[in-house]
Amino acid sequence: MNRPAYPSHLRASARSVRSSSESTKGAADFLQAHEQVASLLPAVARIAALQKDCAAILPTFFGACTVLHFQSGQLVLSSPTVALAAKLKQQVPKLLKGLLDLNWQVNSIKIKVQQSNSYQNVTKPKKSPLSSGALSALAKLARDLENTPRNGNLKAAIDVMLRRHGRSA
Repeated sequence: MNRPAYPSHLRASARSVRSSSESTKGAADFLQAHEQVASLLPAVARIAALQKDCAAILPTFFGACTVLHFQSGQLVLSSPTVALAAKLKQQVPKLLKGLLDLNWQVNSIKIKVQQSNSYQNVTKPKKSPLSSGALSALAKLARDLENTPRNGNLKAAIDVMLRRHGRSA
């Protein structure tokens, strides 16, 4: 039988996942009760431990990157962007050495770019306060604009801006 490449610090925890079904409650009991799912628990524990070790070695990357697969010495990582994948690729030697030092039997590391919904590199717009002169000018514009259907949306937008900044037209 081809035995998976568990590092020594993980072998005991993989056995404990299988042997602790009587003491756990809830979801773990449910998963343990189903043979097909229970057989996946050691692999899940192994991937979670590998993710944790990778995050310890390269903490700046593994907030967004994840371990996808580890089999036959090949580690496959996921990156949400091409730019992050390129930076991670530069750190592969450091990651490989760190994992080998932790007794993971990793021979190669492959990086796949997979955008996920959970990773959003969206910066929040910066709120800049408007000066009193700008607020006065906006209030004057809102008063002076004609009440026509063409100006309706503009007047509404100006009113929203003035209310947001604590003034009314």
